[in-house]
Amino acid sequence: MKMGEVELSCLAYAKMYLHASQFPRSSVNGLLLSSSPAGAAVCITDCVPLLHSHLSLAPITQLALTQVDVWCSQTQQRIVGYYQANACVSDSSPTPCALKIAEKIFEQCNNAVLLMIDGEKMFPGCRVPPIVMYERKDARWALKDKHTIMLRQWEETCSIVNQLFSSGDQTLLVDFDSHLDDITKDWTNQKLNAKIMELISPANGNV
Repeated sequence: MKMGEVELSCLAYAKMYLHASQFPRSSVNGLLLSSSPAGAAVCITDCVPLLHSHLSLAPITQLALTQVDVWCSQTQQRIVGYYQANACVSDSSPTPCALKIAEKIFEQCNNAVLLMIDGEKMFPGCRVPPIVMYERKDARWALKDKHTIMLRQWEETCSIVNQLFSSGDQTLLVDFDSHLDDITKDWTNQKLNAKIMELISPANGNV
């Protein structure tokens, strides 16, 4: 991968999509993670779904960021970005809350990305990923050139997401909000991750 390129894994994309689909009338957000070392390119390997209510509530966001940061350091991962889907499907522009959290992540990761989910393109069979990505350029968040964003095996990824829906597995997704309501729920989503990885293996011939 070259300088400035971003690769989004099937696992990260599937979980973001399930999160936005699980709460279609709410704004949702989460953190983008990478298990590859810091370098010129960003490989987003996983994500942590955070909230589906009170996105701008700073104390909850701070608590989530701290806990995810600790977990990342224990699992050799790092926070490389932020994602958000707005409640209004026709609006995929970053909110002040999105910019604020992305800014916080940028302080720790100088090639952090801000990813907005485009609700209007979130339908089965969509030929392009329903995402809009921003990068930090000249002290502001600017739209990223879509030729630098890679989602390999897009058709297989869509097929995996459809399989998760048809088997009702979107209900396995736990965000940090749900964990705060019931602390026995696992916000690291190990169960769902295993399920997705199981579907990825035959699709790609490798994990």
